[in-house]
Amino acid sequence: MPLAIPFLVFIGVLWVAGGASRADVAGQVVSRAAAWVALVTLIILGDRRSLIGDRQVLALLVATILLPLVQIIPLPPSWWSGLPGRGIFLEAATAAGMAQPWRPWAIVPSAAWNALFSLVVPLATYFLIAGFGRVGHLLMLRTLLILIVVSTVVGLMQFSGVNVDNPFVNGSGEVNGMFANHNHFALFIAMGCLLAPVWAFCESRKPGWQHPVALGLVSLFILTILSSGSRAGMIAGLIGVSGGFLVTQGDARKALRRYPRWVFPALIAATLVSVTGLVLLSVMSDRAMSIHRAMTVDVSQDMRSRALPVVLKMIREYFPVGSGFGGFDPIFRLHEPFALLKPTYFNHAHNDFLEIVLDAGLPGLILLMLAIGWWMWGSIDAWRSRGEDAGLRRTGSIMLLMVFAASVFDYPARTPIIMAVIVIAAIWLSGYARQSAASALRQP
Repeated sequence: MPLAIPFLVFIGVLWVAGGASRADVAGQVVSRAAAWVALVTLIILGDRRSLIGDRQVLALLVATILLPLVQIIPLPPSWWSGLPGRGIFLEAATAAGMAQPWRPWAIVPSAAWNALFSLVVPLATYFLIAGFGRVGHLLMLRTLLILIVVSTVVGLMQFSGVNVDNPFVNGSGEVNGMFANHNHFALFIAMGCLLAPVWAFCESRKPGWQHPVALGLVSLFILTILSSGSRAGMIAGLIGVSGGFLVTQGDARKALRRYPRWVFPALIAATLVSVTGLVLLSVMSDRAMSIHRAMTVDVSQDMRSRALPVVLKMIREYFPVGSGFGGFDPIFRLHEPFALLKPTYFNHAHNDFLEIVLDAGLPGLILLMLAIGWWMWGSIDAWRSRGEDAGLRRTGSIMLLMVFAASVFDYPARTPIIMAVIVIAAIWLSGYARQSAASALRQP
């Protein structure tokens, strides 16, 4: 337990302060400071042999860091002027009577710097958990589930009218827990629908108190997602519930072997009826805001749909080098047609796959395809595996799938806490839950 304290403190700080993606919120300072403290601690006290972890995950993480790092290197005018989409900026220097200066690859250098600094959070997460054995990974599972439960309580308090003001994030007054965005909050809660049953069977493979508690938690998570108003959260919740069943159904069958065969399908049917009843009750009492928004919002008038042609045009204009990480807001305003003007600003493409290609061009697309390919290959191997770590590997696979699905509609991976969760899920999927008690910190 003493060796897990740095991780527990770090993930706790991220839960409190790491729920926003904007660069100017106080939570970014706190989250990144905690990450740097963790890294310095590991450098001073760490055992290098246990810091490497899974090399494939580390390689993807290093490649991700290199992209914004390359984008902030100044280029000579002759090189920079040859990059696509830079013509208007060349005209600005000419109109001002200035010589063309050296410029970084990124059109908005400060945004690229911010993107680079933000990656200290997943880097610290990786090295903090690189040396964890199976016991450490189970501790991570319990910790994440506890944070999700507490987030659910905060969200339900907000739904009941209690003003929960987190000074570290830019809250919008919605049901968003410790997050700035209700979609990111709903994704985090949806992960609980997966982690709760996995936790129950990790704690006890025989019928015990953990299993009805897990069922109750899943029901609570579903109701919270419905009250959040997040349509993307409903999709993530469906993946989480289905994934939780797929991961644990083998253990559930084994736990019920002493009972008649009809007990297992009867329990499944009873669970489905209970969950369906809760959803219907929520709808009838006008509390299912997510379903209400899905049924009433005109997709053709949704800003995501209206801005999509502009985003695709921007991708074509800046491809294959991209416009630079983090600069979507000012770059979009440069291309925004009058028909899309409104009092509020469009801060992201609300499709992180497209925004990565816009930001990083062909290198970003290649890295994205490599990451998805690694996930697919690891997932196939995880679902074929019958080893002791198969459950955690499959859990990691589904968690990453949930992030992928949510990223089609939003940008959850840009928040520090979700960055950390992605690294944890990737480590689980890699199967690097070592049986040894090695840790990233030296034991006294």
